[in-house]
Amino acid sequence: MPKSLPKCIEELDWQALQATLDEQGYAVLPKLLLSEECTDMMNSYSDEERFRSTIHMERYRFGRGEYKYYQAPLPELLQQLREGFYPELALTANRWLTQLGHEERYPVSLDEYLEMCHEQGQERSTPLILKYEEGGYNCLHQDLYGDEFFPLQVVFVLNKKEIDFTGGEFLLMEQRPRAQSRGHVITLEQGAGLIFPTSHRPVEGMRGYYRTTLRHGVSTITSGTRYSLGIIFHDAK
Repeated sequence: MPKSLPKCIEELDWQALQATLDEQGYAVLPKLLLSEECTDMMNSYSDEERFRSTIHMERYRFGRGEYKYYQAPLPELLQQLREGFYPELALTANRWLTQLGHEERYPVSLDEYLEMCHEQGQERSTPLILKYEEGGYNCLHQDLYGDEFFPLQVVFVLNKKEIDFTGGEFLLMEQRPRAQSRGHVITLEQGAGLIFPTSHRPVEGMRGYYRTTLRHGVSTITSGTRYSLGIIFHDAK
């Protein structure tokens, strides 16, 4: 029998992932979602009752494509991903805070953290599914949604590059103080994921840690249709 999704998340090599996050700011995850789970999520895209809103990206000059925010309560798969990843990423988030000279502030459970969001008036769910067709892209941006935001998020690709679509690489741009920006281009297989910063991260320098700012996006899809799933841990206003 295949392992449950929470068990798969728990058994990831978190020591190595934490070290990678500290060293390069992002970490690629192995394939966690089964092909059938990816297909189910893509098929759900047309079920409007699952979603609280749809964003057409061209209207806001965000890029070209669309995305939909899931309505709470979330589908079981999304809830398992959100709850499963949060505790380990809260360790990263608190460690990054102390490296930048701040006190730890992220609780051990997702429920406790969401209470912090709700106290700030952020009560709308944020996990989302994104769809890009040929010519689509996502401009570099940050997913903040309010004063309270969690410093890490996770994205999964739901279909197969070079089979279902071409192009559409994940882009991560890091702006370093008094230096030129550094870009990363990341390709993920179906069902695999990526942990990356929401807004900024600490980088160790000659005189201690300093803060760099990050934005993410998606390069132009040159053929086919690309679907992805975004796991954001803070709620929105």
